Amino acid sequence: MLHGRDSRRAEVANGSRLWPVDGESGFSILEALVAATILTVALTTLAQLLVVSTRANSGAKTTTYAAVLAQQKMEQLRSLAWGFDAFGLPLTDSTTDITVVPESAAGGTGLSPSPQDALRRNTTGYVDYLDRSGTVLGTGTTPPAGTVYIRRWSVAPTDPANTVVLQVMVTRNRNRDTGPAATDGSRLPDDVWLLSVKTRKTA
Repeated sequence: MLHGRDSRRAEVANGSRLWPVDGESGFSILEALVAATILTVALTTLAQLLVVSTRANSGAKTTTYAAVLAQQKMEQLRSLAWGFDAFGLPLTDSTTDITVVPESAAGGTGLSPSPQDALRRNTTGYVDYLDRSGTVLGTGTTPPAGTVYIRRWSVAPTDPANTVVLQVMVTRNRNRDTGPAATDGSRLPDDVWLLSVKTRKTA
């Protein structure tokens, strides 16, 4: 007859013992299932965070590039003549076409007052379309093929007409011009809107 430690060794050898005795290590099936469940939940959460992070980075890149495009147009508008001539008379550029590259001295609207809804709909002379790399594709009321960004601007002289308010908005092409968003003035989170004021100066 075996006693004590020899008896336990015999039980292990015969496979008759189901539970570990004091001092022996190991994992039960329940512990393994709990660990597997925790690992699965952790990996699922990590995957979701990765997707959210990727989308956020993509959105930030799009918004940053749209801001650059808006700033370019604002600089073009601010460079147009808006001042006084040698006789003290108002001097306004109303012909420069900034919808083409390079800009043309004729055929455009310059700093002529724009329609009040120029930022909400595509208005010839106050909109241009750009592809993914920022290349200007043209103007008009309908975006041409390949349009990724729609850039609209408005020109609003104040009263007295010595100051003009310039606004530029860049949005991604989402076919919004035929839907409610094109007329209600709403903007999406990644749209970029800039505002500047230009005052007449003596030439």
